[in-house]
Amino acid sequence: MQAATGQLQEAQPVFENQTELCQAGVLFSLPALISQGLLEYKKIYAPLSKGYYGLKSIILTFAIMALCRVKNPEQLKQCKVGELGRIIGLDRLPETRNLRHKLHQIVSQHKAINLNEHLLNRWLDKEECIYFYVDGHVRIYHGHQAQLTNKYVSRQKLCLAGTTEYWVNDTSGMPYLVVTGELHEKLQDVIETQIIPKILKTNFIRERQQKREKILFTLVFDREAYEPSFFNRLWKDYKIGVITYRKNVKDLWPEQWFKTQDVQVIENNVAMRLYEQKVILGGHPFREVRLLSDGGHQTSIITTNPLISIIQIAGQMFSRWSQENFFRYLIADYDFDKMVEFGTETIDENKVVVNPEYRKITARIKKLKEKIRRLEAKFYPLVEKINDQSIDHLPTITAKQAVYVQTIQELKKQETDLIWQRVQIPARITLKEMPQSKRYNKLKTESKLFLNIIKMICYRAETALAQQLTPVFAKAKQEKRMLVKQIFNTAADLKPDQKNRTLTVKLYSLSTPRANRAVQKLCEILNETETIFPGTNLRLIFKTSASQPTKGQEV
Repeated sequence: MQAATGQLQEAQPVFENQTELCQAGVLFSLPALISQGLLEYKKIYAPLSKGYYGLKSIILTFAIMALCRVKNPEQLKQCKVGELGRIIGLDRLPETRNLRHKLHQIVSQHKAINLNEHLLNRWLDKEECIYFYVDGHVRIYHGHQAQLTNKYVSRQKLCLAGTTEYWVNDTSGMPYLVVTGELHEKLQDVIETQIIPKILKTNFIRERQQKREKILFTLVFDREAYEPSFFNRLWKDYKIGVITYRKNVKDLWPEQWFKTQDVQVIENNVAMRLYEQKVILGGHPFREVRLLSDGGHQTSIITTNPLISIIQIAGQMFSRWSQENFFRYLIADYDFDKMVEFGTETIDENKVVVNPEYRKITARIKKLKEKIRRLEAKFYPLVEKINDQSIDHLPTITAKQAVYVQTIQELKKQETDLIWQRVQIPARITLKEMPQSKRYNKLKTESKLFLNIIKMICYRAETALAQQLTPVFAKAKQEKRMLVKQIFNTAADLKPDQKNRTLTVKLYSLSTPRANRAVQKLCEILNETETIFPGTNLRLIFKTSASQPTKGQEV
């Protein structure tokens, strides 16, 4: 009644005895979620308008949805929202329309960037990371309302309309930061103008600056940002190192130079044949490390970091696949590329872009040149053929030559005309000079960025739980994430004790004895955190209903 009349700021969680509550095992993630900063929203966002569902309820709802693989608000229609709501102490989760309305209230504050920067500072204080992996991920757009620039999508090997998100992760793939591109920003520009300033503002990096460390941190990325002068500028201006692949390698080093060494790559020991020497690129000195494959191919890596060993250089470079694994996992499990909110936003009209008409004419010229080269490749052998054939075959060959000459001349005339047309068109224009119907805009970014941050927190919490299972679960390397997802989707009993201020979460038995034994160990670890459920004074106690297996039952 108070919520309906606007007298209630936010409903507080109230727990009652619950038996076999569907997916209540997701509460096992709560200590990790809080540890990873889920409740830091309080320092950034203002409260929502009065009503039954407040900011805390909505944040917890989105976190539970992500961990239970409910990939968008529409899928709540197929879920048991009453049981999911009782997991967080409410009657039910909000309906789709209400959830979207509350999301709109959150994103209208435009503080997602502030939240990400705040969490970045918090995570770096705890983890003290000095190796950052940077890569762009293209989110393909299949609609027709937005006018987006085309991007090359490597996973589909096509140029498609889309938006690029630039992610920053650590060596193990844990996410730190995400930056959304507007048009067709180069990775170099995003690194220098957006990513580096955010990292430099963190307390951990500032302390390294005050201590006058020889190197602040190192960036690892692929060839997309390759430019020796750019690497040198980062080192000279910021003391930031770079590790990346070298482009346009044409020489080969003698195979006898390479020596086999054990390299740590994403928690795996790999034997690699490596060699290092100095190299000058673009007038700047670099360390170059090459990996010799069994087939004789040499993969070249360059770096400006003077402190790390050849083994560390190779290990850090090839650990870049942890970021690709992160993208793949979020696409499969978190519906990473899903559009959150419909609609478009304008872009600064003074931004300069490549003229689309200029690009189209350039593409046509390129195709004509390819046709001309193919025809010339057929024409010139005919000239040599005349000397080898008898006089009886000359008319046939001459007729073919005449057809080729005429076709080539026509194509060259078309090429000349197109080049003349292109001269009349400016190569670059501002957005306001484009026709209104074709003017570039962008998809709404605030809601996507906000939910990206929620998913970052959930992924980090899920990973933290998986790491806790590693020493107590057989085949943890291959199956620990599968076990974590199984825990989240398992029913549990809830038993609040107001007198002792506790909330007991009793998980039902899992599919195997070894999984139950691992969960029992996990309960002990989680109980040591003495986590208080948000909005209450109840301390969480984790248990499992599975009995200890006898010796003959052990697997």
